[in-house]
Amino acid sequence: MFKINDVEIGGKDLFFILGPCVIESEEHVIKMANIIKEISKSLNIQVIFKSSYDKANRTSLSSYRGPGIKEGLRILERVKKEVGLPITTDVHSVEEVTLASKVIDLIQLPAFLCRQTDLLVSAGKAKRPVNIKKGQFVAPHSIGPMIEKVKSTGEERVCITERGYTFGYNNLVVDMRSIQIMKSFNIPVIFDATHSVQLPGGLGDSSGGEKQFVPTLARSAVAAGADGVFMECHDCPECALCDGPNSMPVNEVEDLLKSLIAIKSAINSYIR
Repeated sequence: MFKINDVEIGGKDLFFILGPCVIESEEHVIKMANIIKEISKSLNIQVIFKSSYDKANRTSLSSYRGPGIKEGLRILERVKKEVGLPITTDVHSVEEVTLASKVIDLIQLPAFLCRQTDLLVSAGKAKRPVNIKKGQFVAPHSIGPMIEKVKSTGEERVCITERGYTFGYNNLVVDMRSIQIMKSFNIPVIFDATHSVQLPGGLGDSSGGEKQFVPTLARSAVAAGADGVFMECHDCPECALCDGPNSMPVNEVEDLLKSLIAIKSAINSYIR
């Protein structure tokens, strides 16, 4: 267990990583951060805000990627200062780690880059906690070397995120056994409830998604022992510039989080 500001990672209570997939505009990000802040206060939960300054692996060349690292980090720093939430975002290169670590509280390594040695090592050297998103091509029992690349720098604050495994074409499947398997490495395990229902490239020039399964998978993951839940949300998913088909409508998030908290509480009571 470790802390990011006041957020306990791997403690007895669930923590959440919430936010829109990509920074669509400064106004929108501030609006979403304030909504999420109110949810966190209403439920008395621990939340880290997430949004990407660059979606570097979009299906189509013409797809919206974000404002870029300089402008994106400026906006995220404003969220951190004005809204008061810890911040995480994706980094894609050693150079980005250097810049982003000056602003963000948790470094997130994208699934497609989870085995990139230089990136993992540079993240470990940044003196920030690191969240590795397990690639959809990586078995849960194969995460050890990825963790060790970060820890080789002396950085022990590492967690890993399950986000499904490639299942045929344009589909992902979640094996809930992976949560128990990955927890055996003695690190906190997060479940990505929204990317796990993504249909990669399923719409031809963009990815599809089946957001109706987000609650089912999230509840299952918490029951299976996940320490935290990652969930992208949006005030208008059908209008979202990235990952709308698998984003949760933000007005439905609070009720879902209540059920997840109840499941975690029941598990804690049983374990005692």
